Amino acid sequence: MSAAKDYIRPIDFKRGRVDLTHGSGGRAMAQLIDELFLAAFDNDWLRQLNDQACFSVPAGRLVMATDSHVVSPLFFPGGDIGCLAVHGTVNDVAMAGAKPLYLSAGFILEEGFPLSDLKRIVESMAAAARQAGVPIVTGDTKVVEQGKGDGVFITTTGIGVVPADVRVSGDRARPGDKILLSGTLGDHGVAIMSLRENLSFGTSIASDTAALHELVAAMLAAVPDIHCLRDPTRGGLGATLNELARQSGVGMHIDEAALPIRTEVAAACEFLGLDPLYVANEGKLVAICAPEDADRLLAAMRAHPLGREAAVIGEVRADPHHFVQMTTSFGGSRIVDWLSGEQLPRIC
Repeated sequence: MSAAKDYIRPIDFKRGRVDLTHGSGGRAMAQLIDELFLAAFDNDWLRQLNDQACFSVPAGRLVMATDSHVVSPLFFPGGDIGCLAVHGTVNDVAMAGAKPLYLSAGFILEEGFPLSDLKRIVESMAAAARQAGVPIVTGDTKVVEQGKGDGVFITTTGIGVVPADVRVSGDRARPGDKILLSGTLGDHGVAIMSLRENLSFGTSIASDTAALHELVAAMLAAVPDIHCLRDPTRGGLGATLNELARQSGVGMHIDEAALPIRTEVAAACEFLGLDPLYVANEGKLVAICAPEDADRLLAAMRAHPLGREAAVIGEVRADPHHFVQMTTSFGGSRIVDWLSGEQLPRIC
């Protein structure tokens, strides 16, 4: 979309900074919307310039998910807060077995934030939405005074529709079910942490941030009766398995030797004193299915680029205490408890 004609001059995205007028509802805010957000996110719904988006949805059950993103730093190896905001909400919708359809985006900007960085974030967000095939159809922008924010926070909400024969839910794990993981653990969290600490581990560790809905669609095509899906983001695999165990009223048992973890991530976790079981991931998922479906589901996951390193990591067991337990690589056993405190703040 081209910029409106009555602005005195184009926004200086190279040297300019966010100021309070960009959130005042006046001409400066309209120009920012025209020349940045509309230009980047351009689609039929945004072009209507309404305060909401009006769209048709297919018949069936709708899914809605919302997520706020406060990651620090805003730019990190493998991504930034913009693409992360799209991927995070697309994945939350997809974990219901749904096809994501539309996104909204809310921005809280801090006065003085460089417009060049904002443009870079918005363009990354637009590229992620286009690649996922999920348009950003409405949004909001607010500006807070300098010192009362941290550059930019983004909230995204997604809507999707669940096929009629899909019944994915966190309360459907049953004793005997198999637990599958789509790929390596800890990449996102370690990428963020290494940047914060200005550490180098001799090899590049990048965030795994990615939209997983196409992987989920391929998995459901192979095994329509997947019982549970969840992306192990904040709190990592440990928190995710505890959530699912509690929801389903079962226990979980995993095998440490089966967990895919990159050598450099394991080394970084050891150096930083982190447990990779609790480190955040932004492009991985946990799936639980009946044992007779596990091999077929694993094959479908490995056939997709985002599931090439998928593995069966454990099984669901009857347990009135809903414990998550792990057989260690040394043959011992340990409880994988809920995360106590905050291991990695501002991670997503």
